[in-house]
Amino acid sequence: MSPFYQLTATSLNGQLIPMTDYADKVVLVVNTASHCGFTPQYAGLESLYKKYAAQGLVVLGFPCNQFGKQEPGGAEEIAQTCHINYGVSFPMFGKVEVNGTSTHPIFRYLKDELPGVLGGRIKWNFTKFLIGRDGKPIKRFAPTTTPEKMESAILAAL
Repeated sequence: MSPFYQLTATSLNGQLIPMTDYADKVVLVVNTASHCGFTPQYAGLESLYKKYAAQGLVVLGFPCNQFGKQEPGGAEEIAQTCHINYGVSFPMFGKVEVNGTSTHPIFRYLKDELPGVLGGRIKWNFTKFLIGRDGKPIKRFAPTTTPEKMESAILAAL
C-alpha cells in the first residue's frame, strides 16, 4: 500500500478522513488560500472535478495561511469563500502548514516524493500534486499552472 493511503487529514468540518477513502482514484492535492491572486483557480479546479469525477478524479483542497497570510479566516469563512464565491463541491480540509516544522504529513510526503524547484519547500499557494490511482505521486505543478493546463496530465492518469 502506498504511504499516501496511510495518511489522514481533518476535513473543514472537523472529521478525520483517511486517504484510503480515495484509493483507486486520481487525486489532485492543492494548498489553497481565499485571499490570493491565484484564488480564482478554485473555479478551474471545480470545473476539472465536475468534468472528471465520474472517471475517478478527486480534488482535495488544503487551506494554508503561510504565504502572505492569505487564508486568515476560520473554517466557516473558508467554506463561504469556496462554496459561495466559487461553487466548490470537492473536499476541503482544515487549515494546514505546508512548510516548516509543523508541515502536515501529507505535504511532507508529497514534497519528499516530488521536491520541486525549491527542493523540499512549497513556493506559494496553489501548488498542486497529482497522485495516481496507486497512491503514488505523479507530477507537481507550480502555483502559476492553471487547472486548465493540467488537464492533459490528469487525462493521462485517468
